[in-house]
Amino acid sequence: MISQTLTAVIHKEGDLYVAECPEIGTVSQGADFTEAVANLKEATELYMEEAKQSPCGRSVITTFEAVVNA
Repeated sequence: MISQTLTAVIHKEGDLYVAECPEIGTVSQGADFTEAVANLKEATELYMEEAKQSPCGRSVITTFEAVVNA
């Protein structure tokens, strides 16, 4: 058994919290922040078990500015 620290990116869509793991590409949701992260953890573990995959490295999360001509 290998333990890995992964990233969870969380945002709210309507009444749900959506959680994404950018290293693996898994996505899940929950009624609150804690449930969304727990569901993402479960989905990621199941995916990695089935795919026998592990992340190659850590993702970098940054921000950028987009300009829209109105």
